Amino acid sequence: MQETSINPRRRFLKLAASTSLAAASTSALAQAFSFSPNQRYPDPSVLILDPSFAKYRLYSSTVEQVGTGMRWAEGPAYFPNVVAGQPGYLLCSDIPNNRLMKFDEATGKFSVYQQNVNYANGNTRDRQGRLITCEHSVTRRVVRTEKNGKKTVLADRFEGKRLNAPNDVVVKSDDSVWFTDPLFGINGEWEGSRAKPEQATTNVYRIAKGGQITAVITDLVNPNGLAFSPDESKLYVVEWKGTPNRSIWSFDVNADGTVSNKTKLIDANGTGSLDGFRVDRDGNLWCGWGHSGAFAAEATDVGGGLKAHLPTGNSEEMDGVKVFSAQGKAIGFIKLPERCANLEFGGPERNRLYMASSHSLYALYVETHGAV
Repeated sequence: MQETSINPRRRFLKLAASTSLAAASTSALAQAFSFSPNQRYPDPSVLILDPSFAKYRLYSSTVEQVGTGMRWAEGPAYFPNVVAGQPGYLLCSDIPNNRLMKFDEATGKFSVYQQNVNYANGNTRDRQGRLITCEHSVTRRVVRTEKNGKKTVLADRFEGKRLNAPNDVVVKSDDSVWFTDPLFGINGEWEGSRAKPEQATTNVYRIAKGGQITAVITDLVNPNGLAFSPDESKLYVVEWKGTPNRSIWSFDVNADGTVSNKTKLIDANGTGSLDGFRVDRDGNLWCGWGHSGAFAAEATDVGGGLKAHLPTGNSEEMDGVKVFSAQGKAIGFIKLPERCANLEFGGPERNRLYMASSHSLYALYVETHGAV
């Protein structure tokens, strides 16, 4: 049968399958974004801002789109194969569509993994290989999915009051779970259901192995992404609503589970926007990056008798992943066609960087490994 005899719907589904982007239903491809990898090596999208980044760039690796069809991609978490050296899979959140998506490395299939997930945002894998999820709205809790599929609630209240909107989560080697709790999931109807916050502040919490919940940081305005340094002596946290700019703060992690010595490590500097990030084995911070949404105070003529307050700077040039050294120096940048919200190291060797970016999931092999 020739292609011309296939009706448009079948042709569309066949094309999606051939590019390994078919999901479980056609609705999963709403908001799909077309992308072609760069033909040239080295990929001109991978920029060396400082010579120290050169050793992390693979000459013959290029940015790939491995999934699309989401409305706001977030929270990637990688699950290795039980057989060492074999392909695993990655889960990520599609928050407005209220579902988790799955990319299978062995088959290249991108599909709906689970629906009606209470607007899940951040995800991670604990030391026993279980999924831990920040349910961003409605339930407003942190849950662990057991090996039998049942969910255990790790936190939904602090001091008798409901959490705000759990956002991002990491697990320390002592099995304590650390998560941020800004307001995003209850601010409106796009990423959940509007609700009045009960907590007086937006905190970073620690759940001890025994289940005790403590607020370890209470003075950040809408804390977002977080991660530990490779030796876990430092905790890094994004302050989404910092003054005057969005920032990453560094804290010393004490033996008793508290933190101290708050120090600004990275300043987004103007209209830059930090979100989620990961740390590699050398201590570099690989940060989701984009435009903050700031717009000019003065309106500009845009034609047709209209004047509009345009974004400050060129937002398209800011979309991607910005890499900083452990000292906070910008050393590399990966340009993407969409704003990157969060990322994860995956692959059998933990050297494949997955980037959850607006409508799509991108991947790039790099010459480093994730810290955990």
